[in-house]
Amino acid sequence: MIATQHYGMFTDAGNSAVDSIVEMASKHQLSWPTVRAMLSALAQDERFEEATDTAVREAVYEILFGNRNPVDQ
Repeated sequence: MIATQHYGMFTDAGNSAVDSIVEMASKHQLSWPTVRAMLSALAQDERFEEATDTAVREAVYEILFGNRNPVDQ
């Protein structure tokens, strides 16, 4: 089993769910607004409601876009 990245989610299942979003975003070169919307959709599930927490969003952004300004995305 491949270890998933730790995104600051409260559970391994949460980190795995966010990792799936990151993998898809990376593969399809999705924009930051699209990724944010995906995290918001995930957060609608009460098991993953922290998906829109600042720490999670920052971890995802850093992995996908590094130090680029989100306005540029």
